[in-house]
Amino acid sequence: MRFVKGHGTENDFVILPDPDGVLDLTAEAVARLCDRRAGIGADGVLRVVRTKSAERATGHEGDPAWFDPAWFDAEWFMDYRNADGGIAEMCGNGMRVFARYLVDAGLAAPGEWDVATRAGLRRVTLGASGDVSVDMGLPEILGDGEASLAGATFQGRRVSVGNPHLACRVDEPVAALDLSRAPGFDPALFPDGVNVEFFRTVGDRHVEMRVYERGSGETRSCGTGTVAVAAAAALGTTGTSEWTVDVPGGRVTVTLDGETAHLRGPAVLVAEGETRPGWI
Repeated sequence: MRFVKGHGTENDFVILPDPDGVLDLTAEAVARLCDRRAGIGADGVLRVVRTKSAERATGHEGDPAWFDPAWFDAEWFMDYRNADGGIAEMCGNGMRVFARYLVDAGLAAPGEWDVATRAGLRRVTLGASGDVSVDMGLPEILGDGEASLAGATFQGRRVSVGNPHLACRVDEPVAALDLSRAPGFDPALFPDGVNVEFFRTVGDRHVEMRVYERGSGETRSCGTGTVAVAAAAALGTTGTSEWTVDVPGGRVTVTLDGETAHLRGPAVLVAEGETRPGWI
């Protein structure tokens, strides 16, 4: 199995080139790849599949109710899996790394184009090197919610960025929080689980955050999470706003204009290789 390793603000991924969707990518195989002691190590797996092969690759061949015909407007489908093998709808940092891989591998040209995901089409903009920008769609504020952590309760906003988030504002530095265990939440509000973000304002349209991702634990960054946090922080404001979001792995920029959100940040490829025969 060929692979490439990459990260976006230290949210790291194993990239699996599988254009024809022929890999038997089970949840167990994903978990082994992402194991940081016995595998390659990553927060998730990005399988690179041609859109025409996405139905077969994901086990939905012949299921028209699952496949979105709009995906055919994009050549490539990002099949994203969390570190525990679970399927996720979308990953903002992963999308940047996915796009950087396509350009680096000569499978796409620098510029603007769409990528298909389970959350719909996402437009990326990138050059031959440097940062990558992703049109993340309009984040949807769904109401209030709360998370519990180390005996304390935190009020937050439920936000959909194609996947579920609970963005909780805190007053203390986020570095003081203990995220060694998963925060508690109301499963009635989040039947499919939720990514929980804790954020603090540190300047004008400038926040810091940490995140506990469903299926992966605390990660160094979460692209959709930064968008959710910016949307929650911007509540009550009008017009276009640009937010700086600091995460443990670096810094990204989120631009909100009332119609969509753009996430801009680095995407770095660091290694490539092959797994040993029979290991997976």
